[in-house]
Amino acid sequence: MSVKSGDSEGEVLPGHRVPIYYYDPVVGSFHYGQRHPMKPHRIHITHSLVLSYNLNKHMHFYRPKLATKWDLCTFHAQDYIDFLSRVTNDNMSQFSAELKKFSVGSPNGDSPVFGGMYEFCQRFCGGSLNAAQHMNQGLSDVTINWAGGLHHAKKAEASGFCYVNDICVAILELLKHHPRVMYLDIDVHHGDGVQEAFYLSDRVMTVSFHKYGRDFFPGTGDMYEIGEQQGKYYSVNVPLRDGINDETYHDVYKPIMDGIIKHYRPTALVMQCGADSLGMDRLGVFNLSISGHGEAVNHMKSYGLPIMYLGGGGYTLRNVARCWTYETSIIAGQKIANELPYNDYHGFFNPDYVLQPQIAANKADNLNKKDYIEFIKESTLTNLKRLPHAPSVQMHDVPGDLFYYDDFDDVEDERIDES
Repeated sequence: MSVKSGDSEGEVLPGHRVPIYYYDPVVGSFHYGQRHPMKPHRIHITHSLVLSYNLNKHMHFYRPKLATKWDLCTFHAQDYIDFLSRVTNDNMSQFSAELKKFSVGSPNGDSPVFGGMYEFCQRFCGGSLNAAQHMNQGLSDVTINWAGGLHHAKKAEASGFCYVNDICVAILELLKHHPRVMYLDIDVHHGDGVQEAFYLSDRVMTVSFHKYGRDFFPGTGDMYEIGEQQGKYYSVNVPLRDGINDETYHDVYKPIMDGIIKHYRPTALVMQCGADSLGMDRLGVFNLSISGHGEAVNHMKSYGLPIMYLGGGGYTLRNVARCWTYETSIIAGQKIANELPYNDYHGFFNPDYVLQPQIAANKADNLNKKDYIEFIKESTLTNLKRLPHAPSVQMHDVPGDLFYYDDFDDVEDERIDES
């Protein structure tokens, strides 16, 4: 498998160096509800920008297969997946007990029942699962699924706009071929669902940089949550305070990630690139710029390890699309102009029509003081030194691959809802 690079005068580059970009043209058509902050349509907007920058010429595009019920049950409980596949707006009254049990459909809740809910889960999860399969099969060591990254769903519970945890399904698939997988989460919210799934395991190291506070969802992610039993020290949490900017973020991010790569030596990486850590996100409290967010992606790319990039949170749609398009260009190794080319959603980006606007204007104060950042960094790096160097994995037979809220009614929502 190979493509020609536009920067190499026709030189054929090895196929495994070229990203596979997964895009389902239907996944962005689902709708949580008019006033709900989660808008799957952001995937369509991102894809339109990716095409307008001609980034498709530097990647392989792949339409993923839908995840099957069997696929989803590799992580989730069967009765939970059966419920998701059967419940609809029309028959909710027949599932009153299950709705409460599985935290779905509560009035004004974050995980409502909506049309095509189960199919939506199959589609975004299919992209992450296919990415893991292709990495295992050696078709590419770099994969992108911006529709994935829904990190809050538990084994038998919906949470935080997430019904199915595609990350856990993909990691379990990667573990068939990779002895050690590292999961990195830069969403403003703690990656609690993935941490919980692998909290007792040394085969997956979960790492999360997030806002932590008693009143901030999901309320987990303290620095002292380090794993238990065989998984002790294999959960790394970096709790941050409001207003963190690019400089402070990378002052703690880069040393910690360098330490993890050195001590854990993962054989595959999964990175959740939640864009709600950008400044001025509707549900976020950080002040990262698009370039600062992208630098986190670029730093992980620099290790040269097999890596899967996923989406996640992000609720100011035009900035989510800008961010993931910019990061697609980094992953594909292409420099792109700041002035936006004409695209199907050009009107969304007025009045500046640029890729990297000053989105952190009127930002909150950075409450992450130097002594706090140094304390977090020193504590985390000390824990890493307690790890056995590159934990070994007992030989085993490899299983076969799987086959195939009320305050959000702004103008941007109206445009999306009309579409």
